Amino acid sequence: MLDIKNQILNRPQILQKIKRMSYEIYENNIDEQELIFAAVYEQGYLFAHLLHAEFQKISTIPTSLIAVHLDKFAPTQSEVNLTCGIDFVKNKTVIVIDDVLNTGRTFAYALRPFLKTEIKKLQTAVLVDRGGHKQFPVAADYAGYALSTTIRQHIQVELADVDKFGVYLY
Repeated sequence: MLDIKNQILNRPQILQKIKRMSYEIYENNIDEQELIFAAVYEQGYLFAHLLHAEFQKISTIPTSLIAVHLDKFAPTQSEVNLTCGIDFVKNKTVIVIDDVLNTGRTFAYALRPFLKTEIKKLQTAVLVDRGGHKQFPVAADYAGYALSTTIRQHIQVELADVDKFGVYLY
């Protein structure tokens, strides 16, 4: 159960961080012809949808939002699928997006399809970077909020429910 006492980011704070991240992405990719926002489904996709919409408000760079489907609990035993053909991302700048970066495991496996084709540039973006629990060499190029937590703590991002919209620490 989500508890307001455990909320570390509320709706206005999240939207402000998304706006700042959009400007950072724009500044770092101002010369690009096209950007692909590739979001880890499902929570990462909700975040990416908001980020993509905000980016479109400030930039004329053409963008596409695609989903990356994988089994987060058995990534080595499942395929990683995109909602587009792999040729769609060829020679383009791809930003892989998820809600929380913890160990780097999800990102490491989500990157798999993009390593099978020639892309121009690969970047990563997260709403919350938990810091010191890395098991894979993955870092966020864009992070809305960096937070050091213990291994026993859990971050829950709620973007689908308007009444509970926020980031929670347990």
